[in-house]
Amino acid sequence: MIKDLVKQNRSYRGYDESRRVTEAELREMVDCARLTASSVNMQPLKYYLAWEKDEVDRIQALTAWARGLPEMTLPHEGMRPTAFIVICQDKSIQESLARFQKDVGIAAQTILLAAVEMGLGGCMIGNFGADSVRQELGLSEDLAPLLIVAIGKPAEKIVLTEVGEGESVAYYRDGNDVHYVPKRRLEDVIIGH
Repeated sequence: MIKDLVKQNRSYRGYDESRRVTEAELREMVDCARLTASSVNMQPLKYYLAWEKDEVDRIQALTAWARGLPEMTLPHEGMRPTAFIVICQDKSIQESLARFQKDVGIAAQTILLAAVEMGLGGCMIGNFGADSVRQELGLSEDLAPLLIVAIGKPAEKIVLTEVGEGESVAYYRDGNDVHYVPKRRLEDVIIGH
């Protein structure tokens, strides 16, 4: 079952805007994330939840998507996420942002797996100005936005493909706006066997 969830957990850049994500759903995703591992169990991460349309639109305006497709503006108009979770580090708990980057990854992946289990999906967004996000959301100086996770009901087709050693892993879209994600073969990522 975990492999099925992982396969369904893609970086979605197109959503059904008629399906609103609720505060309760976001809280459940964060509840799953808070139970995961944390370096020295310090737990410095805090989560800003946005599900109301005006706030979601304000956060959307501060993000840039799909750096690998510079010729496109994603998400397309009318296909934006309906919620965001902004993962922040509370610097009053721990000042070093670099030390807890792995915690951010663990938390974000857990949030997205929980979203998939709910019939939703998302995308991790690192392309934003942390100071702009902090100011727009009225966060204290102690809270450093590290990653934004978009959440919504996926409304696009994503296809995983396998590539051989030396082939490109750059994602791309075809003429029908189908998103292709090349993945290295298992035998190419295991060392020494």
